This record gives sequence, C-alpha cells and structure tokens, in this order.
Amino acid sequence: MLRGGKVGLRARHEDDVPILHTELHDDVVNAARAEGRPWRPITPGSKDSPFVGDDKEQRVPFSVVELGSGTLIGTATLWNIDNHNRSAHIGLGLLPSSRRKGYGTDAVAVLCHYGFVVRGLHRLQIETLSDNSAMLRSAERNGFVREGVLRSSAWVMGEFLDEVLLGLLAQDWKPYA
Repeated sequence: MLRGGKVGLRARHEDDVPILHTELHDDVVNAARAEGRPWRPITPGSKDSPFVGDDKEQRVPFSVVELGSGTLIGTATLWNIDNHNRSAHIGLGLLPSSRRKGYGTDAVAVLCHYGFVVRGLHRLQIETLSDNSAMLRSAERNGFVREGVLRSSAWVMGEFLDEVLLGLLAQDWKPYA
C-alpha cells in the first residue's frame, strides 16, 4: 500500500466494487460529471463496471482507504499512461461521506508520488470541470498549475461545461514530508 498522511492507496479488492458502484456510479449527477461520457446503468457485478480492475498497463486503479480505520473512502486512478512521453492523467472519486476532509489533497499527493517516484514519469495532468472547486484546490495544493481552460468541452447532464487543464512536472513537484 502507498501511504500518505491521511489515506492509503491499495489494490482494488473485489469487496470494494459494490460499494464504489453504489456510492459513486449510482449517483447519476456526480458520475456523469466525472466520467466524460454519458451515464448509463450498469448491473451490479457486471464486468462493465468502471471499478473492476483490468490490469492494463495504461491504467492503474487504486482504492483509497482512510489510514486510521482502513475504511474504503473512494477511488484513485493513474490513467492514459504514456511510457514513451512519460506522462499520465490523474483521476479521483471520493465517497460522499468522505468529501471535505482533506482526503482528496492527500490522495493526489500519493498519486504524484506513485507517478513520479515509482513510475518515473515526467508529467502528470488533471482535467476537471471548472466548477469542481474541491479538485482544483487539491491539485493546486500539490503544485499543479492551471495551463488552460477548454471552453464548453464537456457535455454534462444537458449542458456544455468548461474544463480546466492542470499540469505538474516532476522537477516542480515538492513531495510532502
């Protein structure tokens, strides 16, 4: 397990999938905002679940757990890993009961450690909706820089929304103590 100050990132366990499915996927509004594609119902236990590990080299899914209790609090992913250009994207989804507690900032920090130290990447990137203030704060607290706004680039629940593009280079990253 990779450890931060508050959270740990561990392999996805089979027992995590139904909780993540119910708490994250079945929340239609938030799932539609997070996925970047139209929400659709998925039968619990289906192999089509976005939370079922696929062991592909270009995507590394983690379960986020609270360090003190070991309780599952969300999901974190390093995705679209490009080994040639040494870059990847970060994704994060916390269960509703685990939001606004500093877990997101810590989970992003641990993903940065994984990307830069463990994987030897040069660049990490986050794209998030412009009104996702929690992710924007978590990213910026970890040194990510706003690189641009993708105007009206996300079709979410009947409207186009702006996305913010943030990037962090290995040489600019400052690991937490």
